[in-house]
Amino acid sequence: MSTHNNLSSGKRGTSVRSDCYFEIELTAKGGINIESKSKVEALYGKQNREFILKLCANAKIKNANILFEDSGALPFVIAARFDAAVSEGFQNHNIFQTTQSEDFSSTTSKNRLRRSRLYLPGNEPKFFLNAGLHKPDGIILDLEDSVSPQEKEQARFLVKNALRSVNFYGCERMVRINQLPMGIKDLQFVIPENVHVILLPKCESDEQVKLVGDEIFEIKKLHRLSNPIYIMPIIESAKGVENAYKIASASPYVCALTIGLEDYTADIGTARTQTGTESFYARSVVINAAKSAGIQAIDSVFSDVADMNALTQSVLEAKSLGFEGKGCIHPRQIEPIHAAFAPTQDEIQKASKIVVAFDEAQKRGSSVISIGSKMIDPPVVKRALRVIELALLNNLIDENWRENYENAVK
Repeated sequence: MSTHNNLSSGKRGTSVRSDCYFEIELTAKGGINIESKSKVEALYGKQNREFILKLCANAKIKNANILFEDSGALPFVIAARFDAAVSEGFQNHNIFQTTQSEDFSSTTSKNRLRRSRLYLPGNEPKFFLNAGLHKPDGIILDLEDSVSPQEKEQARFLVKNALRSVNFYGCERMVRINQLPMGIKDLQFVIPENVHVILLPKCESDEQVKLVGDEIFEIKKLHRLSNPIYIMPIIESAKGVENAYKIASASPYVCALTIGLEDYTADIGTARTQTGTESFYARSVVINAAKSAGIQAIDSVFSDVADMNALTQSVLEAKSLGFEGKGCIHPRQIEPIHAAFAPTQDEIQKASKIVVAFDEAQKRGSSVISIGSKMIDPPVVKRALRVIELALLNNLIDENWRENYENAVK
């Protein structure tokens, strides 16, 4: 223990929901005394007290006066707020674990679809629980720009416990860490908790990617983890744009390259517009760098959450340039993004002919693929398979096509 005897964590007030507040006074004797002020006392008061006693036992706290103000917090939030408070009295936040990690059988792969990724502020647990029900391809628990400096430490505990306990219903589990070097500490919290992708903000060099990759490797080694963890650098400056290919190819675990246009336009001294002419060069460079490195290119977020028509046009433009996904800052943006990234009927028809020809060539044991007199190159087949995959995902093609698709990708 350190010399800190009065510890606090969390949020309090009438406007707070799905959260809680702790004040913990460490004492020399007297056991554990809990004063609970809960909006759901009648339903969960006894259960919460028992849980807090368990947290104290896990943290090896035998004597303390605890004030607990509850606004309907779930156990993972209670555990996170308790962890954050008690960590002030310990030299190492990892000396105890207060919650048991759940297994929701969520997996990832380097080429997984990433059409949409929904940002959630890491200090607001009220947004975590239902996020997966909106079915984005990925959920980003954000520790960077959406979290104020004074809340970053507590946000780390919330994100850590959310990764351990919240069911995101098959969405890819992403965390945007803070800008380096602060982000290295974030990794210590989230890497052991079944995270899939680390978003590296304001990335300007391949050395930064390698630093993050090395730290991930060491943490995985320490915890004996074998699951793949990928890195998605975010290009947000003129320097980052000029180094985009080096960044994209810095590690085999870089799965995608994305761009943050608010910071980029500020860096070059201009304002972001809907037409995007001021960022056309940067976006083109990011796309080309990503494709050259064999990874995905992901577009920036669209900031106007009320204009769905403009969002659709923005996605169609991004798709025409070569982007494969886009960021979301509100759940209502997910469906329009998926619909706009979905293939057209003309694209599906062309892709279907190519996949059939490819499947037939495989059955004949032939390496020559043709439609009529036109030879089909492997990159064209690859693109056609991606179109069929998207068509199946969006229910735009008969399910019988799945067998042709699966035979072709074997």
